[in-house]
Amino acid sequence: MDTLSYKTVSINKENAEKKWLLVDAEGETLGRMASKVAQLIRGKHKPNFTPHVDCGDNVIVINAEKVTMSGNKWETKTYIRHTGFPGGQRSLTAAQLLEKRPERIVEMAIKRMLPKNKLGSKLYKNLKVIVGTEHEFAAQKPETINLESIK
Repeated sequence: MDTLSYKTVSINKENAEKKWLLVDAEGETLGRMASKVAQLIRGKHKPNFTPHVDCGDNVIVINAEKVTMSGNKWETKTYIRHTGFPGGQRSLTAAQLLEKRPERIVEMAIKRMLPKNKLGSKLYKNLKVIVGTEHEFAAQKPETINLESIK
């Protein structure tokens, strides 16, 4: 046997097959849903996954305001940001953030599960989070995916 009977395929962004997926967040636990969506965005569910390439799918998350958290996380979980000025640290609880910007809770949970580098910034652009069920991405014909089917 002089040759291999198999060949490792490494894809690049030109020949990556990207699809549009639709995820309904209604009744889903935030962290579990975010980890599965991060896998879809990263492309880890595909057999030709390449770690250094954006080979994942574009994901639309609808009903972001209907996501759930277990325990008393709505009152105890805090989201901290800084204005950039001295003494400019601001914090909100999860309930306050849900009231102000419900899509931001889902966006932050998913973004923090992506790589912390240039690739992670590119992957984050493949995420669209929508409050409610109506979205403007109908022209892409998104395929509805059940999160229970993902490990």
